[in-house]
Amino acid sequence: MGLTDPLADMLTRIRNAGGARFDKVDIPASQMKISLARILKEEGYIKNYKIIKDKKQGVLRVYLKYDEINKPLINGLQRVSKPSRRVYAGKEEIPQVLGGLGIAVVSTSRGVMTDREARRLGIGGEVLCTIW
Repeated sequence: MGLTDPLADMLTRIRNAGGARFDKVDIPASQMKISLARILKEEGYIKNYKIIKDKKQGVLRVYLKYDEINKPLINGLQRVSKPSRRVYAGKEEIPQVLGGLGIAVVSTSRGVMTDREARRLGIGGEVLCTIW
């Protein structure tokens, strides 16, 4: 049985692994998930990620990051655009998360990027999720 929303599954796996204080979490890989993991690493929310090849679609292994008191750096993950209700934003309407403390991940015609990068380039797109 296939997943209806693979990106929401990835966010839920990361949220649950952080709550359970796991060092790493394995997620079925896809190009969109790899792009999201790249953004999480660039923004400092995760330590690293690795793509493990297998006979099927591959596995994306995400290494989680914690602060000094063993609290996950990712406080919240929220899916914005869903398969049942897509959310698009123009360049002026891209949301700011917690006044700039968090990030919104936007899928644009130039690839998956953060809200700040999309504003800087002056392009809009589908708001995939918010992270803080």
